[in-house]
Amino acid sequence: MKTTLKVATILTWFNLIFWGLVDSLFILMSVLSLNLPVLAGAVLISAIPLNCYAALKLQASIRHPAVRLSSQTPVGIRFVGFIALFFGINWLGDGYAFLKNTNEFMQFIKDQLAQLPQLTQQFPQIKAIGPADIRQAGVFCLILGLCVIVNVVLNLRLLRWYYLVKKSDASSESDESQQQ
Repeated sequence: MKTTLKVATILTWFNLIFWGLVDSLFILMSVLSLNLPVLAGAVLISAIPLNCYAALKLQASIRHPAVRLSSQTPVGIRFVGFIALFFGINWLGDGYAFLKNTNEFMQFIKDQLAQLPQLTQQFPQIKAIGPADIRQAGVFCLILGLCVIVNVVLNLRLLRWYYLVKKSDASSESDESQQQ
């Protein structure tokens, strides 16, 4: 279980920092541009850092049994974790689609750029996007999706393990009190 705890801690900190920064930028961008759909997306993406924060509380409680786990933390790990799991599966699927259908995505980008000539005039480097860039985006999406999925699954396993240990400790204490 120590290995699971170490891997979960590393993934939790990575996801907390990365997705916390991404979410902060989305929130800032949506507030500055008054774009409510982007704000709604940012609120939904905040499930990942919230799940990571709850996981850190759980990990602290596992490492130091004297630290009590809040009654809201398991709910946060479960409920918010399933929202984060949804995003992880979505990014995993997007990464797979980028890798499998690179040529179709290139054609889509070319069609979009043909419809928006002012964008290519303003940002000429967009014309340089090639199949290698689409593949890199696919690998990046796969890695991010796997990090989120593995982290959520490990956090759910740690929560289950925490409750099993807590239950066995409570039952052993009640057995000792009955024997006295």
